[in-house]
Amino acid sequence: MPIESVNDFVVRFANVNGSGSASANQLFARAIMRMGVPIAPRNIFPSNIQGLPTWYEVRVTEADHLGARGGTDLMVAMNPQTWDKDVAAIEPGGYLFYDSSRPIPASKLRTDVSVIGMPLTDIVNREYSDPRQRQLFKNIIYVGALAALLDIEIGVVETLIGEQFKGKDKLIAPNHRALHIGFDYAKANFACPIGLRVRRADKVGDRIFVEGNAAAGLGAVYGGATVCAWYPITPSTSLAEAFERYCVRLRTDPDTGKRRYAIVQAEDELASIGMVVGAAWNGARAFTATSGPGISLMQEFLGLAYFAEIPAVLFDVQRGGPSTGMPTRTQQSDILICAYAAHGDTKHVLLFPRDPHEAFTFGAQAFDLADRLQTPIFVMLDLDIGMNQHLCAPFAWDDARLLDRGKVMTHDELEAGRDFGRYLDVDGDGIPYRTYPGTHPSRGSFFTRGSTRDRYARYTEEGAPYVDNMERLLRKFETAKALVPPPLLDKAAQPTRIGVIHYGSTGPAMDEAVRLLGADGVHVDALRVRGFPFSHAVTDFIADHEQVFVVEQNRDGQLRTLLLAECGIDPAQLVAVLHYDGTPITARFIRREIAAKASVIRTPARREVLS
Repeated sequence: MPIESVNDFVVRFANVNGSGSASANQLFARAIMRMGVPIAPRNIFPSNIQGLPTWYEVRVTEADHLGARGGTDLMVAMNPQTWDKDVAAIEPGGYLFYDSSRPIPASKLRTDVSVIGMPLTDIVNREYSDPRQRQLFKNIIYVGALAALLDIEIGVVETLIGEQFKGKDKLIAPNHRALHIGFDYAKANFACPIGLRVRRADKVGDRIFVEGNAAAGLGAVYGGATVCAWYPITPSTSLAEAFERYCVRLRTDPDTGKRRYAIVQAEDELASIGMVVGAAWNGARAFTATSGPGISLMQEFLGLAYFAEIPAVLFDVQRGGPSTGMPTRTQQSDILICAYAAHGDTKHVLLFPRDPHEAFTFGAQAFDLADRLQTPIFVMLDLDIGMNQHLCAPFAWDDARLLDRGKVMTHDELEAGRDFGRYLDVDGDGIPYRTYPGTHPSRGSFFTRGSTRDRYARYTEEGAPYVDNMERLLRKFETAKALVPPPLLDKAAQPTRIGVIHYGSTGPAMDEAVRLLGADGVHVDALRVRGFPFSHAVTDFIADHEQVFVVEQNRDGQLRTLLLAECGIDPAQLVAVLHYDGTPITARFIRREIAAKASVIRTPARREVLS
């Protein structure tokens, strides 16, 4: 039987990269959202410029399930190269929409899928003579047809076209015409609407629709950043570009036109982090945006910043690896390299935002933490958050909020004779006082070096001062536990001994999976970790549950490894649930893995194996 569902289905577009389909597909998605129905779109694209397959998935979800679901209810198959794979991905009872200008053998179709063939190529060849117009308007024509098939209000799409081409009025009418060509053809030739329908709702509210990289770039502006040094790398490039756009608007003097910021595209990642460290030592709030390969090149400078205690912020938009890996696919694959970046005994503070809203708030908070703790702070985004648009709560900012510059000794304090030791722990929290260069002509100055020194920054290679300094850095790391964002608990409706720990972009799919598992009779408490070092709430959560699943998107269970290393947990107590094929983790995957493993784990034989 054909699937019938209102405001709850998944549409996937299979296109060729460089065909101009992206704007048309986004037009389709925005039309649904404009009708008040929440959507969760995801772009899956290749790392070349054009010619390879690309997919755009739109989850229509009045129930607000904003994570990836898995499966496709309506496949818009516009790429012959991926036909077999695309058709196979359709749910039984689903729908296949394709260009029927060329006949498709029956062997290439499925009997349990409703097939909707529309001669798109024939239509555009008849209506347009210019090859480029044929390609571009073909995309708009299929959007019009989908509007008829899914009962999307055509006036909403027309309005969006007008907004898209605002200031280019001559383009509006031709796009409206192409839209109606598709809409009218579908109305005349197909039974409209099909079993999948969009019905106007009021579920979007005041939420905004934004990419995580743009949100993080704006967060850096509000966090007081004035220096960005970066080297282009997918998928972080748009973060630095967003920061520049916002700085043009928000950090340019309206009277003089003077720019109150510096953005440097360095010659490589090594140079970019060096510039950030230098600017931060001089008192600027500075950051870089990169991905895993960039982090690997920055190791020595990161060790310098940690040991010399220089504040800096790094936005790591994670992708598949190692090596070049999958530069346009998502993973949570840099947890360990960032936690322990550099040689020797090093530990860094990590923040784990789950969506653009937290990318903004954590992005701003990272600069306060960097100054307060005098150390590098990593904001651990990934491609799914960074390069996809998400519905999220509007950003909020308190204009009365002051930047937290941490422990900075002033000229007057030095002049009054206050004891200053650059690496002297006065308050017992492991955080020393610092000065900005030039604060005082004779007191409070120091030479920053990566070599061992005593509490007063005097060079030494004696073992005792080195141990004293390293122990103080551990105290500072302990202090950080109370400063990073605390974990959030989603507690089951009834008592359970099964727990789940997750983080970052896994959150939306995890939220839905928890509900699905509850319907299956597998009740779980879910804890979303938002920062490292881990607070005591994390270890308490693990202690309170017989078995804890750690859900993450990498091969080696990196968060699980970090939990074992830092919290002294029995390895048998933490069960890895790992997803790392480059696509966003889905609620169906999490549900299946936990349900299967939980049923096995409860048997005595399995406990013996684990122990």
